[in-house]
Amino acid sequence: MATMQPEMAPGNSTPTPGPGEVYIHPLADVEEGARIGNGSKVWRFAHVRGGAVIGSNSMIGNCCYIDTGVTIGDRVRIQNGVLVYNGVTIEHEVFLGPNMIFTNDLFPRADGRHWEIVPTRVCKGASIGANATIVCGYTIGTYAMVAAGSVVTKDVAPHTIVRGNPARPVGVICVCGRKLGDLSLNIHEGIACLHCGCVVRV
Repeated sequence: MATMQPEMAPGNSTPTPGPGEVYIHPLADVEEGARIGNGSKVWRFAHVRGGAVIGSNSMIGNCCYIDTGVTIGDRVRIQNGVLVYNGVTIEHEVFLGPNMIFTNDLFPRADGRHWEIVPTRVCKGASIGANATIVCGYTIGTYAMVAAGSVVTKDVAPHTIVRGNPARPVGVICVCGRKLGDLSLNIHEGIACLHCGCVVRV
């Protein structure tokens, strides 16, 4: 892993990173000690703290904050304005929608004397919609989906879509993101997706 800044193409204000190169926008703030994998991009006004680890071929959108101690996997897409605080682990191929946020302390106070990081994990392939809030201490399961604007206050099972405040399970979801049906489906026996043909089994 490395950090690098690509050359500007002559007569062009848009940087042109080569294949596999890390791209850091000139207006992004990537602190010394941050590790960024090959092919990843960090866009304008994003702030990546020292000690953060970002995998390969991931994208950090405008105005994002990636705290120290955060681990982000490969092929992760983080849209604009996302806040990822210390204690959060993002596995591979996760999607984080615009302006969603994570928390990392269950009993926050301004003086910080009793601050305690409570870890949160987002498993492979999960998606979290715009403006969602993830209360710390929970796990978002593999290929789960959190609807836009939801507030997650408990674990989300794999291949489950949740929505609302507090977020509640409302259906079973495919790897491709399409809803397969309601919670009465027997996902242990396997469910075929009519859109992509994938058989979902947990």
